[in-house]
Amino acid sequence: MNPSPQRRPLEGITVVSIEQAVAAPFAARQLGDLGARVIKLERPDGGDFARAYDKAVDGQSAYFVWLNRNKESLSLDLKQPAAREALHRLVERADVFIQNLAPGAVDRLGFGAATLRAKHPRLITCDISGYGTEGPYADKKAYDLLIQSESGVLSVTGTADTPCKVGVSIADIATGMHAYSAILAALYRRERDGTGAQIEVPMFDCLVEWNSHPVYYTHYSGNAPKRSGPDHATIVPYGKFDCADGRSVMLGVQNEREWAAFCDKVLGRPELARDERYDSNTKRTGRRAEMMEVFQSVFSTITAAELVQRLDAAGIANGRLNTPADVWEHPQLEARDRWRTVDHPGGTMRAVLPPAVFDDFEAAMAPVPALAEHTDRILAELGYGAESIRSLHESGAA
Repeated sequence: MNPSPQRRPLEGITVVSIEQAVAAPFAARQLGDLGARVIKLERPDGGDFARAYDKAVDGQSAYFVWLNRNKESLSLDLKQPAAREALHRLVERADVFIQNLAPGAVDRLGFGAATLRAKHPRLITCDISGYGTEGPYADKKAYDLLIQSESGVLSVTGTADTPCKVGVSIADIATGMHAYSAILAALYRRERDGTGAQIEVPMFDCLVEWNSHPVYYTHYSGNAPKRSGPDHATIVPYGKFDCADGRSVMLGVQNEREWAAFCDKVLGRPELARDERYDSNTKRTGRRAEMMEVFQSVFSTITAAELVQRLDAAGIANGRLNTPADVWEHPQLEARDRWRTVDHPGGTMRAVLPPAVFDDFEAAMAPVPALAEHTDRILAELGYGAESIRSLHESGAA
């Protein structure tokens, strides 16, 4: 008989998040995946602007439904004193307070980290910003593409002729991940000594961290890494190869043992492994154009599926150059039962489970909220009667 599933590890933790766009919602959603109660504060007039990014998922924004399952939506106009009073009541009950408003905005509203921590020593605050609260860039606006550029990521991404942004919101995602892990660490420390924490997570710092190898390499070697598109700048073969059916395969050879297997079982030319022109990676890199002609002379005659079959047989690492549509139907996700159904304001959707798999519980996959869906219920929990709630709505405070 299987043991009863364990409680999710963050059940009993309440997170209040004044959030918008991607970074803070991603951090908060992951806390919700682990069982935390996440209350998302939104403006009554439209809410999180990410709701309007697109209408791809049954009239809902693809960004929004990705980032906002497992949450309750509370609408408050924090410019109004009555709304701020409601938020103060809510924060008194919270374990974690997250915000990614414009620099200084929460301080002006009376919810700055220092103020909250002075009143609530066990509270964990997490401020997500573009560049941090100090320094010459503290007040600059920060969007994902701009942080990719400022941190140097664009300079090492793309082709020799054209720098390119990463195709997903890497700065926001990196920031959400660092905020999430820091909050978990703060919760663990609080269990030991009872004290909260004040956390700051700038987007710029997160991408500088992720881009540290090129930064260190350039400074200490005096040479900046060259952009090489989908191909590795210093290993051959390692990159994208086109096949006869118009599909592409990514592959990488890491050592001379693999090179010999590649020549024999993939190219059908075992003699190349013994050719003194190509018998080391340094030599192959120096003859990159020549090598590419050799590879394409073979790959242009077979399909991507045939190339993958040969690479697998030879023990050579490879992956298909999949489209988002290919990933939707990926056999590995199906085989491991990684999809679940999640409700959202426009209907239902298929959503992939979080990457971390525990052996005794499954991540929460609760609905994506409609704007203000939980406002009345939360206000009632905070002690507001029906007449008071009606008054908040009539004044536009909620």
